[in-house]
Amino acid sequence: RSSETYIACYPNAGLPNPLAPTGYDETPEMTAGALKKMAEDGLVNLIGGCCGTTPAHLREIIRQTQNIPPRRLPT
Repeated sequence: RSSETYIACYPNAGLPNPLAPTGYDETPEMTAGALKKMAEDGLVNLIGGCCGTTPAHLREIIRQTQNIPPRRLPT
């Protein structure tokens, strides 16, 4: 909360799992839900997805967070 710079968050879709279809276990709803909470708490300016996130993950992240304003820098 005290950082004077912008904060980006690009999580994986969970821990690697070679037995999962995408190689990761988190569903789009799980990943998006975690990012939504961080956005609602005012912790991030830029969000996205890294390893294991699919187009479905990104669509859900957008759906759940598109109306949440980005983190405000402290004054």
